[in-house]
Amino acid sequence: MSTLDSDAPVETMWEGRFITAKRQGRWEYVSRSRGIRAAVILAIDDGHVLLVEQYRVPLGKNCVELPAGLVGDHDDDSDEDASLAAVRELEEETGYHAEVIEDCGEFYSSPGMVSESFSLFKADGLTKVSEGGGVEGENITVHRIALEALGEFIDKKRTEGTAIDVKLLLLLQPK
Repeated sequence: MSTLDSDAPVETMWEGRFITAKRQGRWEYVSRSRGIRAAVILAIDDGHVLLVEQYRVPLGKNCVELPAGLVGDHDDDSDEDASLAAVRELEEETGYHAEVIEDCGEFYSSPGMVSESFSLFKADGLTKVSEGGGVEGENITVHRIALEALGEFIDKKRTEGTAIDVKLLLLLQPK
């Protein structure tokens, strides 16, 4: 009789600073190291959504995404509150400050391959406080796109060879 995958021991195959490759039974998957989590921010202001575009090494090209960042990724702040990280990341990446941040819950983007979850936050009461662009080395381009023009924007970016993050499906309506 074979052991169920869920009952098999977890084996760490490799561990780096931010990710860990694991095996459990027949499954191989990746998790975040040290309990690091992610915060994703849905920021809509006056009928426009804030998006970021940046080069993603695993894809080998730029990707258009909702603003996001790691929670507790600094050794000196591993207990960081996810809502505070969301406010911080929104400002760093887009240059907008949120007066109100609402926790919309925990989600999983690729549960067959990655154990990582992210907390989705809705940002309201936005005020532009800087140019954004991320911290040193991130080279983020900020896009403020009218919701009714989002489909056209995504089509244009795809034509340019840009990847589109699956979370943008939140904003696309059937035609």
